[in-house]
Amino acid sequence: MLDIKRIRDNFDEVAEGLKRRGAELTWLEKARDLDLLRRTLVTETDKLKMERNRRSKEIGALKKAGEDTTEVQSAVRTMGEQIAAKDSELRKTEDDLRTAMLSIPNVPCKTIPTGLDATANREICKVGSPPEFDFEPKDHIEIGEALGLFDLQRAVKITGSAFPLMLGKGAKLQRALIQYMLDMHTTKHGYTELLPPFIVNTESMRGTGQLPKMEEDMYHCEIDDFWLIPTAEVPVTNYFRNEIMDRPLPVYLTAYTPCFRREAGSAGKDTRGILRVHQFDKVEMVKFVKPETSYDELELLVKDAEDVLKGLGLHYRILELCSGDISFAAAKCYDIELWAPGHKGWLEVSSCSNFEDFQARRLNCRYKDDDGVKHFVHTLNGSGVALPRLVIAILEQCQQADGSVLLPEAIRPYMQGMQKLEK
Repeated sequence: MLDIKRIRDNFDEVAEGLKRRGAELTWLEKARDLDLLRRTLVTETDKLKMERNRRSKEIGALKKAGEDTTEVQSAVRTMGEQIAAKDSELRKTEDDLRTAMLSIPNVPCKTIPTGLDATANREICKVGSPPEFDFEPKDHIEIGEALGLFDLQRAVKITGSAFPLMLGKGAKLQRALIQYMLDMHTTKHGYTELLPPFIVNTESMRGTGQLPKMEEDMYHCEIDDFWLIPTAEVPVTNYFRNEIMDRPLPVYLTAYTPCFRREAGSAGKDTRGILRVHQFDKVEMVKFVKPETSYDELELLVKDAEDVLKGLGLHYRILELCSGDISFAAAKCYDIELWAPGHKGWLEVSSCSNFEDFQARRLNCRYKDDDGVKHFVHTLNGSGVALPRLVIAILEQCQQADGSVLLPEAIRPYMQGMQKLEK
């Protein structure tokens, strides 16, 4: 969440930032008004308590002097009732203020493009060349079904649509890619691997900004008040919730998890095959860094995700997202997209975001500087990278005229030396 002092002291600057997102200012204005009311109530309550204490001492003095205390005692009781009422109003105001603060998105970084949707995103670069074919390239569905890499019909029977079932060499390919990415991030990039829970509590979802904004997109186990994770970002970033970090910054963590998303409103959008699904695998990278280094760390995070794709020899591009296309919690974000020739389009496989201290304030995650002063950390995360769109890009970019798929050399050791996917 934002710092209430920032809203209090720089309201117009915050409002202008939220307008760049296309966000309504209702919650911001409500937070400003509730903060003013809270401070007024605190002042009034403190004055009443001081007056009650003074009058209570007066009762003792009157009794000692043998004088009547009835009027003063009545006044003290009345003040006690007023204080109780103020305290009750203050608690409600603080609850309402927290709700408002949790509903305000992050302020976009001033350097990112201004725009309300993806049309204003800025292409930073393209890497590699699109594959050239002397035949009409097939899409991943035709390739995967011909090679027996997944069984989508039986998956529907087991669960429902958009829950893929990988099969045989398809399952092996996905497992190999996960291992390839984890090995790269832990040995080359310096991340520590976690294997976190795949189910989290409400406070964890609130801490990283999924709640309350994206509740409709999440799977909720109401009986236990647990949530299936939409990304490893949630359990990994919550690792240091309500802590003063006990290790030097920066801290790099990586994890493989399945991810679960309802994606409310997505019905009918690319629902064939494994492009848009409710369950998918992903390797995630999370950073906890000092505020003064966070934007340099963001650039390094993008390079870590890029290394995965460069190692596979795939054609991709990097976009800097505009103010209206970044996530609720992000201040700045880059997307990495892979080219899918059969699909004839770009597929997002990584979003690398700097949240500044937005998540850390929700998480109450801090560190001590060299002078022992406590500060909120800056958090970052990026997909390193997401499946199964990576599988789609490999199938479509590496397909051969005979229907086989030539595997990138980097993952052949994880496939026991297999060079091709073929019938």
